[in-house]
Amino acid sequence: MQITRRLEFDAGHRIPNHNSQCKHLHGHRYAIEITLSGDIITTEGVSEQGMVMDFSDVKRIAKEQVVDKWDHAFLVYRNDKVVLDFLDTLPEHKTVVMDVIPTAENLARVAFDLLRGAYHDTYGNHLRLERVRLFETPNNWADHTR
Repeated sequence: MQITRRLEFDAGHRIPNHNSQCKHLHGHRYAIEITLSGDIITTEGVSEQGMVMDFSDVKRIAKEQVVDKWDHAFLVYRNDKVVLDFLDTLPEHKTVVMDVIPTAENLARVAFDLLRGAYHDTYGNHLRLERVRLFETPNNWADHTR
């Protein structure tokens, strides 16, 4: 069985070497979908009986590991010195420095890596992270799968 939880957040970025508009500072209303697989929990009397995992727990973990860190931040590549120097002039600016250029593909992979060990198989139901889908726009997204 698979379940998916969707969350949204806002963040800025730029693609420094891009040949078009994305080389400029801009932002997106991102959406992230976390897909987990596992057996349905059959343990009598537990809150999660009949579920793979409680959706509120999927959300809480995704927020702790990814969404709260990236929401209303500027996601910047560590070698983009021009933007890093500029952001340093803004007091208390929320900046996330990344080892990769913050494309949808790279953000999906980074989010998957951050979440991979965060979902625990509490009930022996073979719970595992299967996919992170990151929407940059409603029409453009990247999937990183196990």
